[in-house]
Amino acid sequence: MQPHFHFGLHPEHGVVARATTAITPHLAAWYLEREQFEQVPGHPNFYRLAQPDHDLRRRARQTVHDLRQRGFTVHADLSIDPAETGTPLGQAQRNGLADRRARIAQAAASRPPQHRAGTLQVTAPTVPVSATRSPTSARAR
Repeated sequence: MQPHFHFGLHPEHGVVARATTAITPHLAAWYLEREQFEQVPGHPNFYRLAQPDHDLRRRARQTVHDLRQRGFTVHADLSIDPAETGTPLGQAQRNGLADRRARIAQAAASRPPQHRAGTLQVTAPTVPVSATRSPTSARAR
């Protein structure tokens, strides 16, 4: 079975990707662009990882991992293949920001307590009204 993508290291372009005939060029471009790859000028099926100065190998391993998770067959150089490097992508060291974002996402996905029963439960706060002041006389001051 022919792989859908080939990934490798290029001396001029850094991490590069090439789609094979096992996938349509339009679909390959769509996936690679979402993984932060850009087309190399003058080469229609040749892509390079954008911003190569920002954690190049980790991002390349993550792309290979993501495409495989989506069901694509990927051939990659040993240095950027997560299956060969032994780098567990899912167990990366988490920081407080990642944990906070996960909690916010979980809260956004759940329904608020007043909507869980199917009806909105609204209680109006009681405001004591002074017998000596009227609302219009308080605004006048």
